[in-house]
Amino acid sequence: MAVSLELVKELRARTGAGMMDCKGALEEAGGDLERAVELLRKRGLAQAAKRAGRAATQGLVDAYIHGGGTLGVLVEVNCETDFVARTEEFRQLVRDLALQIAARDPRYVRREDVPEAELEREREIARAQLAQQLQGKPPAAVERAVEGKLGKWLEEVVLLEQPFIRDESKKVRDRIAEVVARTGENIVVRRFARFKLGEAG
Repeated sequence: MAVSLELVKELRARTGAGMMDCKGALEEAGGDLERAVELLRKRGLAQAAKRAGRAATQGLVDAYIHGGGTLGVLVEVNCETDFVARTEEFRQLVRDLALQIAARDPRYVRREDVPEAELEREREIARAQLAQQLQGKPPAAVERAVEGKLGKWLEEVVLLEQPFIRDESKKVRDRIAEVVARTGENIVVRRFARFKLGEAG
């Protein structure tokens, strides 16, 4: 199917993907803009997964100070080359991540960072909270409900699992994957620290 240049430009403006990628996605989606956006996002995630094993030793450390100096964040985000580290898109991503950390107060970067003992404690809390409403239900249904509650908790405490503050329809990891797809480099949030005046460390 032939797609108009205006539609290709609109898709490019929404996703930041290349013109040919946008044209191909629109053709595959039969001219449906929303489906084309979805196709490009899925491809971006697939490309990001392929790049995940590559060494990322360049990047930026950025700071965000809020509320007249009552809240501060330091975040280190790595990429593969200093060329990408100097691009406005990468710098904006790092700034957005610092803002995300300030606003949403995650405790861990990724799921794998959460200690197993803490996961087990949260499962026990979920089981206790759900005990009354799931009484008499099969054990498999109880475990599904517990894991669902655990997933919601992980969305609160794990940075990459949180809804992205600038577009809550995607998670932080999806936003990073979009930048990976556009830059062609692996991008890793290495670490962060959040300081709030008067809070114990």
